[in-house]
Amino acid sequence: MAENRGPRPTYDRELRLWKVGRALSVTFVAAVLVAGGVFYGLVYVLDFQEIGTAKRLDAKTLFDLVKLSFGVVAGAGALVALVVSYRRQRVDEAGAHREATRLHTERFSQAVEQLGSDSPAVQLGGVHALAGLADDAPDDSLRQTCIDVLCAYLQLPFTPDPGDDPAHQEEHHRYLALRKVRHTILRLIGDHYRRPQGTHRSWQGCDLNLTGVIIDGSMDFTGATFSSGTVTFGNATFSEGAVSFDGATFSGGTVTFYGATLSGSMVTFGNATFSDGTVTFDHATFSDRMVTFDGATFSGGTVTFDEAEFSGSTVTFDGATFSGGTVTFYGAEFSGGTVTFGNAKFSGGMVTFDHAEFSGGTVFFYGAEFSGGTVTFDDAEFSGSAVTFGNATLSGSAVTFYGATLSGSTVSFDDAAGSPPHGLLDAVGTPVPATVELPAAWLSSNP
Repeated sequence: MAENRGPRPTYDRELRLWKVGRALSVTFVAAVLVAGGVFYGLVYVLDFQEIGTAKRLDAKTLFDLVKLSFGVVAGAGALVALVVSYRRQRVDEAGAHREATRLHTERFSQAVEQLGSDSPAVQLGGVHALAGLADDAPDDSLRQTCIDVLCAYLQLPFTPDPGDDPAHQEEHHRYLALRKVRHTILRLIGDHYRRPQGTHRSWQGCDLNLTGVIIDGSMDFTGATFSSGTVTFGNATFSEGAVSFDGATFSGGTVTFYGATLSGSMVTFGNATFSDGTVTFDHATFSDRMVTFDGATFSGGTVTFDEAEFSGSTVTFDGATFSGGTVTFYGAEFSGGTVTFGNAKFSGGMVTFDHAEFSGGTVFFYGAEFSGGTVTFDDAEFSGSAVTFGNATLSGSAVTFYGATLSGSTVSFDDAAGSPPHGLLDAVGTPVPATVELPAAWLSSNP
């Protein structure tokens, strides 16, 4: 059975050239065809109908034939030189690439050895060496390898802080030193990812695998563009610090917080633009601190909070604009904390809370404008939360409460303008429970 050698390296692909004889033959034939075509074209354009014949070959004609012969020979020689020069250049480029790759591999091995040292100071040197190697990598695959190693270091288990008890002073100091190494990696990732794609030292478009990582320091993706690649925080724990995506543009690629626990960090998407791609918080747990999408624009793409648990955090979409794309809270559990859409504008796209459970906490749509798109609460259960649409304007959106259950929550549409959401009055039933506040005009329209 033939051995599977995998994909060829870049320099091997560059050297897949024809043999010299074949290359020269093809080139010469192509040149003859081109010359013949040009000659025929000129004859046709100049409308030469016939060429006179001469019985004798005079000296001038003979001299012209000699010059023509030398011209053909010179042209053939030029073709040979061109082909040989081209091949030499390609071989030299491939050799330079091999040499650059060899040097990169040597430096990479040294940097990884530093990163595996028992000394935090040496590890810190290895971190900076790998970041520099990623910047100078001959191709994207080698750059990605350096980034993968840095991410893998963050995924390694580490001993928790034993505290500042004098009996554990040495362990405490070592923990702080290793924490410094980890925080340096987090900072470098953000610094490089903020640089525009295609510029020197930019890591935009590269994958970041931070699955299961404990984020106890700050990461700054402010203004970054996510147009390709995958950034994964799956099952990560955000326990301290801040992670900022403020002003970022999501025009492709994937950013996932699947199963992440946000228990202490602040994660912000203020004024971010979602025009394509996917950002997911499915099955994430929001138990403390804050996640903000204030002023964000959702014009495309998908942002999902499906089956996420909101038990203590504050998640805000205040002033956000929903003009396209999809934002889903399908099956999410709101048992505590606050989720706000204050003064948000819904003019397109879809926002869905279908099958969500509102058993605690507060959900605000105060002052929101529903002028287009679709917002659904179908089959949602309101059993304990406070949900308010006070001063909201429902003038064009399809807001639906089909199959919703309002058995214990406080649901208020106080001073709301426009038509009642579809299915809401049926879900409320008659008489209207004391925990539900509806405009008088809506009640009169439902005898």
